[in-house]
Amino acid sequence: MMENVGTSGNEVIISKYQSVRRLTEKICGPLLDEDYVVQPVEDVSPPKWHLAHTSWFFETFILKKFHKNYKLFDPAFNFIFNSYYESIGNRLLRTHRGNLTRPSIDQIYSYRNYIDKYMLEVLDGKLNLELITFLELGLQHEQQHQELLITDIKYILGHNPLFPVYMERPVDKSIKVPREIQFVEIPEGLYEIGYDNGGFCFDNEKPVHKKYIQKFRIMDRLITNGEYLQFMNDGGYRNFAYWLSDGWNMVQKSGWNAPFYWIEKDGDWHEYTLGGLKKIDTDAPVTHISFYEAEAFANWAGKRLLTEFEWEVAARFLKLDVSKGNFLESGIYHPAGAMDNNNQMLGDVWEWTYSAYHPYPGYKREEGPLGEYNGKFMIGQVILRGGSCATPRDHIRITYRNFFQPEKRWQFTGIRLGENA
Repeated sequence: MMENVGTSGNEVIISKYQSVRRLTEKICGPLLDEDYVVQPVEDVSPPKWHLAHTSWFFETFILKKFHKNYKLFDPAFNFIFNSYYESIGNRLLRTHRGNLTRPSIDQIYSYRNYIDKYMLEVLDGKLNLELITFLELGLQHEQQHQELLITDIKYILGHNPLFPVYMERPVDKSIKVPREIQFVEIPEGLYEIGYDNGGFCFDNEKPVHKKYIQKFRIMDRLITNGEYLQFMNDGGYRNFAYWLSDGWNMVQKSGWNAPFYWIEKDGDWHEYTLGGLKKIDTDAPVTHISFYEAEAFANWAGKRLLTEFEWEVAARFLKLDVSKGNFLESGIYHPAGAMDNNNQMLGDVWEWTYSAYHPYPGYKREEGPLGEYNGKFMIGQVILRGGSCATPRDHIRITYRNFFQPEKRWQFTGIRLGENA
């Protein structure tokens, strides 16, 4: 994105900044005031916290350093809107974000406007490489929070017994009935893994390194709700033989018997969507499942999950590109994007892999706050690839490494199978 600075000047950067900031507020447009404050569980942050934290990021890492006349909007905001940056100072516990009835929603939007005013002054001046680096990270960071906003809003509304509608979904006539499953063979070889295309990527996508991959086959589409129902009806949640030990413990402890947001009503399965409670669409990709459920389904089906390296090699081999708009632009959010006939692996659901989130060979964590962005989370988490229907379109890359703990289900997560060749 920022590689255009030299040719297009500051206008390109300002336009991108404004576009990203507007989309965040557009996502919050359908909310009632009461929706902004709720935090049902630790993983979910209140929407107004997202709005403020993304502004705090620009204030902390750009305005305080690069605007010579900048004055903090409110010194107390550093404590309540710092997320996890130990190098920046003390912060409010994540579990307490829902306690912030103050500052008000109006004050939060005033804060955003204040930050934008001073950011535009900075971006209209001379930009050096350090500033551009923090700006790029800040925009990518806000895009991550746009996706989190969507999934957190869905959790907030989906756990209201009234099952309120966030946004009516337009009829999408392009959605097709899924074809019969086919597997595409990927040849063995020594492949390069990681980002090396110029422009922005997160540090966990580098450095580029070589990985020998055995020949394998990849499923040419995602697993559907209908196929997952077969697993459920065949006792998938009752048979320990399909599950990893930790996964089976979660089934017993948490009472899992279906994907997240599925509700049995009058003998039929329904799903809470951002368009309200709907009867399950058996042709849509199954989503909101944990790694444990994805792995159990793969065992039941006699297949396996791909490693993240196989996934990236297959995506390159199939010469994929991002072809879907994001959540708000396309209106596709129940529960994922349309499946097509082109081996689509980008922009439907985040696909669980069987790879732990570890650093690539040669990875070196940066010093200071940038080193806290990814590196310190490289333990106890599983990699997902591909982006989801809630991921901004220009935020998706083949090399993007998303990561969550294996039991998490509130993101748009799904299943693509592989098999040995």
